[in-house]
Order: sequence, then structure tokens, then C-alpha cells
Amino acid sequence: MSKLPEDLPECMVFLLGKAYQKAHNNFKKRLKPYGLTNMQHLVLEALWYHNGMTATELSRLLMLDKATLSGVLERMVETGWILKAPDRNDRRVQRLYTSQKADEQKVVLVRERQESNREILDRFSSEERVLLKRLLRDII
Repeated sequence: MSKLPEDLPECMVFLLGKAYQKAHNNFKKRLKPYGLTNMQHLVLEALWYHNGMTATELSRLLMLDKATLSGVLERMVETGWILKAPDRNDRRVQRLYTSQKADEQKVVLVRERQESNREILDRFSSEERVLLKRLLRDII
């Protein structure tokens, strides 16, 4: 068996990947009782604040490719989290709306995300939190 490079534990790709994995898994566990994935929750939060967007507008907002988002949206329609409706002015365009089921869970689901964020950030001072967010935005 060959030896791992000495710099691997300090590799940014590795560290960011592990941080993502930890945050993603933590939030995934919180969403499991609701039958939602992290991506589906992201879609709901976007629609709660911008209800009536098209899939194209949503993909731009969330920085996701349309193919990935398309499958997520179909599953969310099937499970009753979102609704699709034709645009009033152009019947060819489909608008996306949160369902009553989603709206009834909004407070609880937003709180789950906030708690997940809090768990991640609790170990940092307020200055470190601001710096961490700024550095992550700079990477994106």
C-alpha cells in the first residue's frame, strides 16, 4: 500500500469536501422526517420568497443546471410540495408555486435549516463567522 501525500490533510479540496459532507449530512438527517432532500428544501425556500418563478428563473437563482433541477421539481410535484401552473400571459410558460402542504411546514422547515446552520457556526466567534462566510462567497 502506498503512502498518502503529507499535504493531503491540508488540501483545500479535501477540507472543503469534508466540511460540505458534514454540513450536508447533518441537514439531511434533519429533513428525513419530512421526506425532503437538501436540494428540495433549497427549492422550497427559494419559492417561499419568490413564489411563481419559472424553472429557468429558479435555476439561475440557485445556480443549478436545468437538467438537475428538472428532476427535483418533478419529484416535488409528485410528492405534493410544489405546484406548476401556466403563466397568465403566456400559457406555454409554467410557473412554480409552493403547495399548502409546503406552506404549512414553512416555519418548521426554516427553523430546521437555521438550527443546522447554528450547529455548524456555534464553535466560531461572530468575527470568524463573518470571515468564513466571506471566504466561502469568494470561492464561489
